[in-house]
Amino acid sequence: MTIIVFGSINIDLVATAKSLPVAGETLLGESFLKVPGGKGANQAVALARLGIPTQIVGRVGADSFGEELVSNLQASGVQTDNILVDESVSSGVAIINVDHHGENQIVVVPGANGRVNQEDVERLSRLLPTATAILLQLEIPMAAVVAAAQAARNANITVILDPAPARSHLPEELYPLVDIITPNEVEAGQLVGFAVDGEETAAQATAILLQRGVKCAIAKLGAKGVYCATAEESFFLRAFPVQAVDTVAAGDAFNGGLAAALTAGLSLHQAVVWGAAAGALATTKQGAQTSLPDKSTFDAFLRQKGLQQFSSI
Repeated sequence: MTIIVFGSINIDLVATAKSLPVAGETLLGESFLKVPGGKGANQAVALARLGIPTQIVGRVGADSFGEELVSNLQASGVQTDNILVDESVSSGVAIINVDHHGENQIVVVPGANGRVNQEDVERLSRLLPTATAILLQLEIPMAAVVAAAQAARNANITVILDPAPARSHLPEELYPLVDIITPNEVEAGQLVGFAVDGEETAAQATAILLQRGVKCAIAKLGAKGVYCATAEESFFLRAFPVQAVDTVAAGDAFNGGLAAALTAGLSLHQAVVWGAAAGALATTKQGAQTSLPDKSTFDAFLRQKGLQQFSSI
């Protein structure tokens, strides 16, 4: 029941300050962290920490960041045999500012992630016969994302797309290749052309995404909750109340929890609950991969909420 993650591998440089800077403003920061990140790597670690066999396909540069990134993935239990070390470019870097409310600003320099191409898709394709699902994001070239989704569809593998970073258009041919799309409020708004800020607008947005061809649309609304829609059902789930300190990687944790639950054979509703629980836990710690819950922490949280735990499956 291996899950494949095809996507970005970054180093995150995180600065914390009382507030986020506006254009032209210089702020005195309070702390600094250097932690592994990248939406692809984050989702791979989220899965591996929940005990799911996970392969990642992507690229790093031939630099100290690249070595550190691969080592960290291995330490988290992710299988890294299909990471290519690209000697022609640096590893990807994300520069992140976080304020006291846990809100963030992120600038991503793609580096090796920007060179992911058909060669990487071919490595991915060789893994598909042993996989149950593939997780995709948009921090690698779109052509590679579409090709990976098509390869997964041809192999009858579930495709889960996190359409982040936000953009206003996705290729029309991508939507029908996607089983589950998981935008947050900003990303959903960019895709449908109006603000998505609650249950009502999330229902409208997910309906549009279903019309474009995806089988399931999930709008992640942060502290407001999650809205999920398919052709057969739709439901709204309130967010788990937690003390948020940093929202970085919360969406990646959600996708990890969601995919883990589906791989374990749980229903879509239960999978969304697991995704929301994992995302909530990730906001209680700083950093990207450093905030992702392990299986024991996740089970303890579910137990506290009176929900089915991973260990009982």
